[in-house]
Amino acid sequence: MRRFLRNNGLSIVLLAFFLVCLAGQGVTGLREYNQDQEQHGQPRVTLAEYLGTGHFVESVFENWESEFLQMAAFVVFTIGLRQKGSPDSKKLSGKEEVDEDPREKRDDPAAPWPVRRGGFILKVYEHSLTIALTLLFVTSFALHAVGGAREYNQEQLEHGAETVTALAYIGTARFWFESFQNWQSEFLSVGVLVLLQIVLRQRGSPESKPVAAPHSQTGQSGGDEGDDAPKKRKRKAA
Repeated sequence: MRRFLRNNGLSIVLLAFFLVCLAGQGVTGLREYNQDQEQHGQPRVTLAEYLGTGHFVESVFENWESEFLQMAAFVVFTIGLRQKGSPDSKKLSGKEEVDEDPREKRDDPAAPWPVRRGGFILKVYEHSLTIALTLLFVTSFALHAVGGAREYNQEQLEHGAETVTALAYIGTARFWFESFQNWQSEFLSVGVLVLLQIVLRQRGSPESKPVAAPHSQTGQSGGDEGDDAPKKRKRKAA
């Protein structure tokens, strides 16, 4: 158990914080929802009932949607785009280990099964991270629309107006306002992190360059400080 916790500590802590925050959102959201129900002369709901309301579903998945979009975009952008001095960027020139053709490691017994299998399975596997994040984004996008439509329709009924389908709700300004207000914050936060990593450090974190590394060092491996780095001259033999 001790070894398991040591080997998986990061994911365990992140999952624990996620569950605590999600539970907090459910409890506080229930209180807010019931206050609104009372103000409109509607009956209060239980926590189990609240978890199925548009108020909760929309608030959860509109945030998940933006997170998965940000991660998928960042993975794709870092394939070809560079940022001098950032540890999250590939070096400014030359190829890196992540650019190697996995087919050259087909006979390596330690390679993942899709690499050893090759063919279509490997073709999918070598893009599997982007595919998974994109599917999570699309799923969250759809559930945001479903939950948003429920919440929107409840408000419409309270005002004696017509309801809409989830597909029609995607065409409303409200849906895109909810999406854009989350998307812009995600891209801002990632952009700020990329730029701050150039000159700021956090000792012990793999998200930071070594504290003594020059600002111009790009990537984690070092050895590439940019096109304007001083070139080392070879000493002539006597």
